[in-house]
Amino acid sequence: QPVESGGGAVQAGGSLRLSCTITGYTYSAYCFGWFRQSPGQEREGLATIDDHGTIIYADSVKGRFTLSRDHAEKNTLHLQMSSLEPDDSAMYYCGVDPDWPWTRDDCLPVPPEFDYWGQGTQVTVSS
Repeated sequence: QPVESGGGAVQAGGSLRLSCTITGYTYSAYCFGWFRQSPGQEREGLATIDDHGTIIYADSVKGRFTLSRDHAEKNTLHLQMSSLEPDDSAMYYCGVDPDWPWTRDDCLPVPPEFDYWGQGTQVTVSS
């Protein structure tokens, strides 16, 4: 089960670093991702990483957000967010593709492919 942390309130142009620890995941193959959801909106995929080290970003965050995997704690992900905008305000989640790699070839940040969501961490960006 993922546990997200690191959210908070920040002014536009600022930065935040989110973390997600995925407990109980013991498989060598993995496809993990970061997502966000605002009230009344569908969950949006932001970035994913797979066991080949491939990282994919959504266009909305490319160049501003960086996903990394913790060197010491392999089941911990980080999302470094910079140049934050008010539109980035949302609840941020990480998720696990439970069927990877059996059902698709690319670990794309498509929310229906993911499960085992955490409780999320709130990010609020003020103008």
